[in-house]
Amino acid sequence: MKLLSNILYKTSIEEVIGSTNISVSTITFDSRQVTAHTLFVAIKGTVSDGHQFINTAIQNGATAIICETLPPEIQANVTYIKVPNSSAALGFVACNYYGNPSEKLKLIGITGTNGKTTTVTLLFNLFKGLGYHVGLLSTVENKINDTIIPSTHTTPDALKLNELLAKMVEEKCEYVFMEVSSHAVVQHRITGLHFTVAAFSNITHDHLDYHKTFEEYIKAKKGFFDALSEDAFALTNKDDKNGEVMLQNTKAKKFTYSLRSVADFKCKVIENHLNGLLLNIDNQEVWVKLIGSFNAYNVLVVYAISQILNQEKTKVLTTLSNLNSVEGRFQYIKSKDEIVAIVDYAHTPDALKNVLETIKDIRTGNEQVITLVGCGGDRDAAKRPIMAQIACAYSDKVILTSDNPRSENPEDILNQMQAGINPADARKTLRISDRKEAIKTASTLAKRGDIILIAGKGHEKYQEIKGVKHPFDDFEIVKQTFELLSI
Repeated sequence: MKLLSNILYKTSIEEVIGSTNISVSTITFDSRQVTAHTLFVAIKGTVSDGHQFINTAIQNGATAIICETLPPEIQANVTYIKVPNSSAALGFVACNYYGNPSEKLKLIGITGTNGKTTTVTLLFNLFKGLGYHVGLLSTVENKINDTIIPSTHTTPDALKLNELLAKMVEEKCEYVFMEVSSHAVVQHRITGLHFTVAAFSNITHDHLDYHKTFEEYIKAKKGFFDALSEDAFALTNKDDKNGEVMLQNTKAKKFTYSLRSVADFKCKVIENHLNGLLLNIDNQEVWVKLIGSFNAYNVLVVYAISQILNQEKTKVLTTLSNLNSVEGRFQYIKSKDEIVAIVDYAHTPDALKNVLETIKDIRTGNEQVITLVGCGGDRDAAKRPIMAQIACAYSDKVILTSDNPRSENPEDILNQMQAGINPADARKTLRISDRKEAIKTASTLAKRGDIILIAGKGHEKYQEIKGVKHPFDDFEIVKQTFELLSI
């Protein structure tokens, strides 16, 4: 039980009805989870408004309510706290309820359109390799040292996030590496957290179904840096035209990294092969097992953060050279006939272009590149024709297929993708909405030495169709297909 007045610390309050000198057993924004002595936070969501469930929450045992609009009827023995923004209030009360765990460890947040998962996972593995107790909060999974906790969102809600951070404090974690999505910033999931380092990777066309305009998307990312304290560090990609925008209003100490211009941390790609990269980082050569110039940026961010956090340079580079690629990020398999299949999470135009440019750099020129690509349903539709156009520009054959169609008709998505293909490229394009059949077809079309790119789903182990998640793993399916073709 926690005292309500202590839980409300730092929360902006417009009005209080009732006493704050009461005990609270738990906090929730879901009226179905309310029990005796619960603090219920009424949040205006994209689907439903929690204010409609205030009476239900009280009937279920809530003794305190945080809301933006007071209900018409005020119940006796219930405390009402009126706030300007319930989501922001939830961030602060969640931090306070769990003892402000982010202030008891070094929290490092990575934001940007592409590269977040790879970067936080590499940081987690690097610092673990350096001997630290570490935590991970990512799209793929959450981890406390060696314990895996399944992930449902890129960034969890404020309550789940602080609960996980509190467990990491209990397990003596010193560093926690976290993906910070634009949704998390706008929805106040990270409000109240204390970040030691915030890093920006890049920003390209994505999530405009939610943010509506590219300017709003940039503003959401920038909000992460605007909220940093004076004792924090802000690191940005100088090669991205919006990189320095992120630093405009931040109070944090500023650092930059770059592959192409003068910056605090520099990197140059010396060699790029299918089995790794030879890099020159701050005038020292290092071989890493990751592939492609986009991964050179990810490695450089990891190195830069390690130096901001005062880690020994030689140990960092030695440990980095032993780290493997992240599941579903340029993950490749080779058949007995020397056909290479690459599974990658590329689901934005820029990410797809980066992967295909990397393939272009490492191919000899005699092999075909066969790209299998789809676009998710109920998401930014504007990128669909662009994705198909990019696939055609860099590939010898393209198969348009389903990603996660969700509630949409897969054929409608493919129609929108196909609209981006010019008549000259139509002859090298196939449409196969069944993703498994598309993978089999690509494998059958490929000859010795050819490269197949299976883009869009990466690490995901499911395909979502009409609200149902069906087991589906791109890597396992192409692996099984290769085995069958070699019989």
